[in-house]
Amino acid sequence: MNNATPITRHVMVTSPHYLASMVGARILGTGGNAFDAAVAVSAALGVVYPHMTGMGGDAFFMLYRAESKQLIGFNGTGRAGSRADIPYFANRGLTSIPLRGILSAVTVPGMVDAWWEVWSGNGKLTWEQILEPAVEYAEKGFPISRNLREWICRDERLIRSCPAMAGTFLPGGKTPHLGDVLTQPDLAESLRLLQREGRDSFYRGGLMKRMIAEMDRAGGLLTESDFSSHTGQWVKPISTDYRGYRVYQMPPNSQGFTTIMMMNMLEQFDLKEIPRQSADYYHLMTEVVKRAFRDRDLYLTDPEFADIPLDRLLSKFYAERLAEEISLERAEERLSSAMGQDTAYAAVVDGEGNSVSFIQSLYFDFGSCYMPEGTGVIMQNRGSFFSLDAEHVNGLQPGKRTFHTLMPAMVFKDEAPYLLLGTQGGEGQPQTQLSILTSVLDYGDTIQEAIANPRWVYGRTWGQNSDTLKVEGRIPASEIELLRGKGHLVERVGDWDGLMGQAQGILIDREKGCLHGAADPRGDGMALGW
Repeated sequence: MNNATPITRHVMVTSPHYLASMVGARILGTGGNAFDAAVAVSAALGVVYPHMTGMGGDAFFMLYRAESKQLIGFNGTGRAGSRADIPYFANRGLTSIPLRGILSAVTVPGMVDAWWEVWSGNGKLTWEQILEPAVEYAEKGFPISRNLREWICRDERLIRSCPAMAGTFLPGGKTPHLGDVLTQPDLAESLRLLQREGRDSFYRGGLMKRMIAEMDRAGGLLTESDFSSHTGQWVKPISTDYRGYRVYQMPPNSQGFTTIMMMNMLEQFDLKEIPRQSADYYHLMTEVVKRAFRDRDLYLTDPEFADIPLDRLLSKFYAERLAEEISLERAEERLSSAMGQDTAYAAVVDGEGNSVSFIQSLYFDFGSCYMPEGTGVIMQNRGSFFSLDAEHVNGLQPGKRTFHTLMPAMVFKDEAPYLLLGTQGGEGQPQTQLSILTSVLDYGDTIQEAIANPRWVYGRTWGQNSDTLKVEGRIPASEIELLRGKGHLVERVGDWDGLMGQAQGILIDREKGCLHGAADPRGDGMALGW
């Protein structure tokens, strides 16, 4: 199951699908830079990994511009539509936003705008060139991978509920097999429109009008003005020092600050005295997670609609106080909110040192499971995480961006990028980052070893009424029993379980002049370069 770690001298690309990784390498090989390659990979993932991401979703990009030595982030989050408010749902007797279907698609997709912004100010190739690989895979088809096949089978009933989705992913009404060639002609045409007309095709032009017309017929809430008024946002990443490294995350509405809180708490403990595969390690990680999530759930939403006390949350003093609460012998009880976990993370480093860490999602697998007829675009259900409680910090309001699980990361060493990392998963994203960061920075693992290490996910998934600590089966039974003895409700899952998400990473070894790439053996990914 363990992927080999490619080590190269010039460029590196990693993504959760081998075809998308090869697209990135192809773009770099034809004169593009990391920004071109990142957008090309992102677009290709929307075609070959449609259960995880696509044009109908959101994205976050973290960019390092080598020439100016500048790190900047782009928040490609869509806002709730102008007709999406609490009374609309309350008047229909609903106490929560539906998880699937047209009424779960209440936020404007921010993906395409993010592509345009990342490329237009930084890229070297033309817009048409960087979208062409995605168009080719949609038009000419690609072999269905293991992961896509698994999710089509798992979601077959939902897919059949939407004629456009069924026509795309269940050709001839049958479930496709591994290696069957999947074509998406409607998506290919939408991408062609995007090539010809630029981002405005999606937000103001023909593609937008086609999507809105179909959504109106289905009873949707998004309007033409919701799309035409959309813009993403350039932001300054937030960070902390951790044992001589600088860890960067995206600011709210991303949950990235939780990992910074966790790292600050872990600085209060000597991890070298705690073996990486021990019950003590998993216990400490879980207790750190609980305290960060407690504040996350209390404060995280669109910062334009609420005061988020980041200065306090990210302070070392506050971390010391939180660390003092942790018992190394007994687990704290907590009940979390259930959330979606399906996401695609990728990273690119080019020969000039430009680096892009980025992540994108439809929220749930196949998002809302609604596709406007004739477009091939799956709409996200990210807005279903809004609360219909007007007093809740993440309560639904028109124009508001929801609490967002997406969080690409970058670590600097000696004021330059050292590690790019991220992962699939809702609750799991901060936790898997914690696993990778401690494995590399504290235990000296390679990036591939860090990603392959046995993982855990603490939290609640849909349909459960309690939080469990899910651990991979490779963790010794004796350590699991010790965790249970500390009060954890432990659930043992598969040895390489997809529940743990799919992580990718690139480590930049400047002393040796090498790039180390890694893709998660739990998925269909690949890292490659030269």
